[in-house]
Amino acid sequence: MKLTVDKLVSEAVRFSEWFSTLNHNALIGVTDGKAVGTYVEHEFQKYLSKKYEMSVGSSALGIDLPSVSTDIKTTSIVQPQSSCPFKSARQKIFGLGYNLLVFVYHKKDSPNRCDLTITHCTFIDANRTADYTLTKMIRQMLQVDANKEDIIALLTDKNVPGDEITYNELADEILSSPPEQGYLTISNALQWRLQYKRVIELDNHIQGVVNYVWQ
Repeated sequence: MKLTVDKLVSEAVRFSEWFSTLNHNALIGVTDGKAVGTYVEHEFQKYLSKKYEMSVGSSALGIDLPSVSTDIKTTSIVQPQSSCPFKSARQKIFGLGYNLLVFVYHKKDSPNRCDLTITHCTFIDANRTADYTLTKMIRQMLQVDANKEDIIALLTDKNVPGDEITYNELADEILSSPPEQGYLTISNALQWRLQYKRVIELDNHIQGVVNYVWQ
């Protein structure tokens, strides 16, 4: 059976519920968030591969599930964030270029047991993966007929990575193809720093963002 985005989301929910009941004793005492994330992502890929035809991992695309154009992110509820490769400044405005599936976990260790409870499972469509604040400001400016110089001034003020040529190109693209409202917080760095607090608190009224929450 071929993996689709709809099946991916429903399977992620089933996986989260099942995975949260297990004893992950290999992670007892492990505090490295990257190691925990890698463990969860590999377990989910194994879970999917038993049921579906799919491609896993791609160094060229740099995403975990290229057949459904989706990257898997796993992060602690203590500080729900992760990093992703920086490709261009336009990602902050027009999105990362692929979907995100985010597992948020709470980890609790005892001498003989590690509980890794998935508290949130969120699917973010590619067209919602831009920066919330920047896209909101751009969309508001366009509603009052902002011109190219206004857009360039905003990009400059917000320190969007790039030079004058980049800003000119982005302003032209924004005016010809206004961006969708994004819902991530994307901090500037050598790698993008993606923060998920806002997106995991949405209540499923935003098209393109699907949230499942367990307390």
